[in-house]
Amino acid sequence: MCGIVGYIGNKDAFPILVKGLKRLEYRGYDSAGIALLNGDLSVYKKAGKVSELEKFTDGHPLGATIGIGHTRWATHGVPNDLNAHPHISQSGNLAIIHNGIIENYAAIKEELQKRGYTFQSDTDTEVLVNLIEEVRKTESTSLDEAVRIALNEVVGAYAIVIIDRNNPNQLIAARKGSPMVIGIGEDEFYIASDASPIIEYTNNVVYMDDQEYVVVNRDGTFTIRTLGNVEKSPAIQKLEMSLEAIEKGGFEHFMLKEIYEQPRAIEDSLRGRMNALQGWIKMGGLSEYENKIDKAKRFVITACGTSWHSALIGEYLIEDLARVPVEVEYASEFRYRNPIINEGDVVIAISQSGETADTHAAIELAKERQALIYGICNVIGSSIARTAHAGSYTHAGPEIGVASTKAFSTQISILTLIALQIAMQKGTMATSHLRTYLYELESIPRKIEEALKLDAQIKELAAIYKDAKNFLYLGRGYNFPVALEGALKLKEISYIHAEGYPAAEMKHGPIALIDEEMPVVFLATNQSAYEKIVSNVQEVKARKGKIIAVVNKGDKQIRELADHVIEVPETEEILSPLVTIVPLQLLAYHIAILRGCNVDQPRNLAKSVTVE
Repeated sequence: MCGIVGYIGNKDAFPILVKGLKRLEYRGYDSAGIALLNGDLSVYKKAGKVSELEKFTDGHPLGATIGIGHTRWATHGVPNDLNAHPHISQSGNLAIIHNGIIENYAAIKEELQKRGYTFQSDTDTEVLVNLIEEVRKTESTSLDEAVRIALNEVVGAYAIVIIDRNNPNQLIAARKGSPMVIGIGEDEFYIASDASPIIEYTNNVVYMDDQEYVVVNRDGTFTIRTLGNVEKSPAIQKLEMSLEAIEKGGFEHFMLKEIYEQPRAIEDSLRGRMNALQGWIKMGGLSEYENKIDKAKRFVITACGTSWHSALIGEYLIEDLARVPVEVEYASEFRYRNPIINEGDVVIAISQSGETADTHAAIELAKERQALIYGICNVIGSSIARTAHAGSYTHAGPEIGVASTKAFSTQISILTLIALQIAMQKGTMATSHLRTYLYELESIPRKIEEALKLDAQIKELAAIYKDAKNFLYLGRGYNFPVALEGALKLKEISYIHAEGYPAAEMKHGPIALIDEEMPVVFLATNQSAYEKIVSNVQEVKARKGKIIAVVNKGDKQIRELADHVIEVPETEEILSPLVTIVPLQLLAYHIAILRGCNVDQPRNLAKSVTVE
């Protein structure tokens, strides 16, 4: 995974590329590099952050009006200067940047070595650029045709941009299974993994589809063709993103900003889709396929990471309210276990980026088996949004921090509306109950704002436990997936080992871990199982565990047992994850900061996982 950016036009390319790379750094930050055409092909690349690349290029001739740039998240080869992108063909004529994995690179590399090619890096990307060069040489064809032929020979996923030393008036880009957007300016083009490097310069974009390539020219013309050599008419769209949305806005980190954006993000996710006063919900995608959804015997929700945790909450919601069986699948395992998917099934795919490779592969399989595909994602024009039959955007706005926060809460908001609308359509819920839930859903942003006021208290708590080696998170019912998500947040950004568990399952193994050094976080807002949770708290207390309890305001019983209590506003149990997750996000954030960790760009992780 990585971030890619390219520019051709009349402006100085270097500052555009560097600024774009900084905005894309959340997608990959093991190394960075640029290639510029300024009479010659100049390539600069360096392990580490984009700032290291800036230092490295200082004093070099950087004047050029065409160039490509890359931030890398390592797949093939360790993060170092040699493996950093761009990669150069053996002749030195072609430079390439690449997001994705070429699965059959080893076989191609072996064949190219037989033909006299040598390789400087451990990457599949260097193999690809030399394959393109070999095709152009042996077929005596144009570069764009060589790209098309070569990409038909590779297996895997890619987003690539290629620059030719001998043609300073053209960039060529292609994609399959990895995002790419083309920004269209006045006689200039911008190419990027997402819109964040583009929005400052133009809001006219084209989202490329899988197995397409584009040739952009300095004269302002461009052509998109499929790998089958069919020309496509581009659909130019307007970006809905604002420049302010991708800046920190006074916050120290993007993660903290995005935690605090959750009230607004949830309001945006609900806007126009429900009305508590009038008692209605209207999810456009659901309404379009109302008959199929009403007749569905089973729902399958597939996702990865944080989205998988929101999927678990979706399972509770749909089964509880609409009384339809739901299965939740890790997308990364889904297609490799020969799943049973029937024509009448509804498959819901959840992904913040809409580009998660495993999730996209899962829904392609389900689509082949005639299931109805419903996508839930944040990024407009993303692959999953285009592949699904129907779906809903979360409208969370750009999420730059690698550890998802507002993506989680807006996904839950959408899943809640889906469950309520299906329940309403199937008649499994009284109108009075529907109105109760809708009114309470409208109040959630205000309750999250109240929970955010706990920030100072949670920061003090973080100081106590920042040096802990392990954490255990426990919850029941709707709060069990929240326990999983809280543990994931701590793991992701503080590097402390943490596990989430159903509270009742603690006795079946994890209780062996508990001693006076073990912090145990209880999510204890459930009214339906409150006494059971009290019993679980007592079991931990008896073994001298350190108890941190998230409870409803006014709770007295658990307060007497816990070492630390975090009081959150009470809400309907089905909506409690939207409130209980907030202190867990803040706890993970503050512990990570106190440990000196990079919360926005935690080690070894990338925002959009576009490889399997």
